[in-house]
Amino acid sequence: MRVLVRGAGVAGLATAWELTHRGAEVTVVEQAADLTQAASWKAGGMLAPWCESESAPEIVARLGVRAADWWDAALPGQVKRCGTLVVAQPRDAGELERFARRTGRHHQWLDADGIARLEPALGDRFRRGLHYADEAHLDPRKALEGLVSQLKSFGVAINFGQVEVAGHFDFEIDCTGLASRQTGLRGVRGEMLLLATHELELTRPVRLIHPRFPLYIVPRGDGRFMVGATMIESAADGPATARSMMELLSAAYAIHPGFGEAGVIETDAGVRPAYPDNVPRVTRDGKTISVNGFFRHGFLLAPAIAQQAADMVFATTQARRLAHEAHH
Repeated sequence: MRVLVRGAGVAGLATAWELTHRGAEVTVVEQAADLTQAASWKAGGMLAPWCESESAPEIVARLGVRAADWWDAALPGQVKRCGTLVVAQPRDAGELERFARRTGRHHQWLDADGIARLEPALGDRFRRGLHYADEAHLDPRKALEGLVSQLKSFGVAINFGQVEVAGHFDFEIDCTGLASRQTGLRGVRGEMLLLATHELELTRPVRLIHPRFPLYIVPRGDGRFMVGATMIESAADGPATARSMMELLSAAYAIHPGFGEAGVIETDAGVRPAYPDNVPRVTRDGKTISVNGFFRHGFLLAPAIAQQAADMVFATTQARRLAHEAHH
């Protein structure tokens, strides 16, 4: 069975990986010249189903709870299972309590000493925090590059800078986000920055609860930290805005003054596709299957949604085979 996957973001590459490992002959086409153009390239890479459940529908946690295992199997050694630390300034203690209530029983309350044991750099910065020990994270850029490398080693043709490819395909999987013909999608703009400093170390993602601009900081190794992310209801592309950068930098400084001396080595913005309920969908129209609407949950939900798309492909193929055998 031959399948064409359109789009080489996290959705397209995860779907291609899932199909390939079930025996399909897969080709990937991507209009952009390389991986850096995808919204997935600007992602945080947090595999945090419980923290996301604070504001997301229940299905997001249910679909995302096995994401770390999937990524671990696909890219051994890339997933870091250090959990997530959630903190707030004393004046926002009520926001931290509300966050804990909305995320169920998947956390442990920490005092200042407990925070210091997890993250020594933050031991004198916060009085209370929440630790979600079962959560994980990965570097999304290394993950995308890793999937491309693996897929090529399995014989998958990945064609950047193309929209068409010759040949017959039994199915086409559309993972092109806002560029697709799907109706009901909206754009949600996310802005991020990358800081570099050797003045402090963090082991796990840290989320700062704030009523106006909550933020997360994800360690990327070698003294680099990804800081994100704004959520602006807009499909406007373009560079990050000064206002967003000031808010992100201010929040990073609130987590630790050491970030005030960090070098800003990158700023960027990406527009993510979302349906009204912020939950991705797999839909079918003939031999075209659409995978879309990941909102801010690309790396968290791509494994489960890729499995749904592959299930649809192979269930349809099985039904066709049985119908053919019955006819003959």
